[in-house]
Amino acid sequence: MRILITGGGGFIGQKLARRFGETGSVGGRKISGITLGDIQQPREFTAPFPINRVVGDISREADVAALMADQPDIIYHLAAVVSGAAEADLDLGMRINLDGTLNILNAARRQGQTTGRAPMVIFASSVAVHGGEAPHEVIDGIELNPQSSYGTQKAVGELLLQDYSRRGLIDGRGLRLPTVTIRPGKPNAAASSFMSSIFRDTLQGDTSNCPVSRDFAVWHTSPRTVVENLIHAATVPADVFGYNRNINLPGRTDTIGEMIAAMTDVAGPDAAARITWESDRTIEKIVTGWRGYFAPQKALALGFQADASFCDSVRNFLKNDIA
Repeated sequence: MRILITGGGGFIGQKLARRFGETGSVGGRKISGITLGDIQQPREFTAPFPINRVVGDISREADVAALMADQPDIIYHLAAVVSGAAEADLDLGMRINLDGTLNILNAARRQGQTTGRAPMVIFASSVAVHGGEAPHEVIDGIELNPQSSYGTQKAVGELLLQDYSRRGLIDGRGLRLPTVTIRPGKPNAAASSFMSSIFRDTLQGDTSNCPVSRDFAVWHTSPRTVVENLIHAATVPADVFGYNRNINLPGRTDTIGEMIAAMTDVAGPDAAARITWESDRTIEKIVTGWRGYFAPQKALALGFQADASFCDSVRNFLKNDIA
């Protein structure tokens, strides 16, 4: 079985690929190779199967054709322009998050029509598809009401995934990721970037600014758990997934203050003392449009996981990802 990971140079794509390198299989099927595609060369790592690293732009059909050259059985579509960048540059977000996603879906469709086997497409969506007049606690089946260009582009991707699956062109699974924290590496252009940097950077001895208040509630998940959920998505039978192929992944709700307290419990008070508190109206406008409370009953029933505590996320970061 072959796997393609778009955004394979990003931190989630790398963690997912390395996890496959450890397991060597998914859903009981041996992995024969992985293609990692990204706008820049993905990093190398050792695995018990070949790793094909491809540089390309998913908004170009020729580049997507190169990514699909090995006819992958499972496509993890993680590549995206993040929330803050998509809000700042509408055309860029549309080109990558919408046109690029359509290119991936159409390439998967053509492969299925050629081989007679519809490939599985696991799409990394976002809880940013919810917002506006959604209820305080988002339940399964609530209408999508994104309050950002990024959320809108992800919502359109979900609808296309749903329709292509309904037609039998692909076997699609759309996963709405909570905010993933603590992300290693450097800050990016995501509006939620501070939700990692106020922990990552301060634990590494640097200062970091929090642009929202301590009582801001975050629906979040850890890198380790989101990777396990991405893998689990490939093991759920299509008929069990049901008619709606897009689901809210499990997460947990904590306020920024509660998350800082958890970090202090694990690592002491020094890191929290390095946080500054200057509001940023641009960031606030985006993130306050997101919902902080969810009841993902379908995902839990399908066996997807949630973190037990943010303390565990801090411990995992200190063990695996701290610079």
